[in-house]
Amino acid sequence: MTPESESEFRAHVEASRDALLRTAYLTCGDWHLAEDAVQTSLIKLYGAWSRIRPETAEAYTRRILANSLVDQTRRGWFRRERSYAAPPELPEEGAWADDPSGAVAILSGLPLKQRATLVLRFWEDRSVEETARILRCSAGTVKSNTARALQTLRERTSTTDLATQRSQ
Repeated sequence: MTPESESEFRAHVEASRDALLRTAYLTCGDWHLAEDAVQTSLIKLYGAWSRIRPETAEAYTRRILANSLVDQTRRGWFRRERSYAAPPELPEEGAWADDPSGAVAILSGLPLKQRATLVLRFWEDRSVEETARILRCSAGTVKSNTARALQTLRERTSTTDLATQRSQ
């Protein structure tokens, strides 16, 4: 890689790393897995950097991240239950050290593809077409995943509201 290309890559990473980490965290719900997915994505991006056009770098990076997150869930170690002597440390202060909106808790029960679709569509404010391109699926799949995910969230919210009303 040329020094100029190397500096372009570094600038791209610095500009997009925090957003990638937030997206990965919202999608998988675990800071450590999110960091692993972002790191894996950036390593793959570095290897392909010479073939990427500057205007497509952001979409290409998002696509690699989405694929990395899906790959993580396919591995057996992702599903294994772990026990720890102490709870893991929270991320350092700064962007998303806590999750005041409870977004991760809300999204955690959705299938990965639906979570990724909602994060890209509503958190990152991407269009249906951009989301489809990043997730490598059709616009119709994005729309149906969005509709199913929102319906599931509505049902959970109404069930939770009913349970809260009954206990009062």
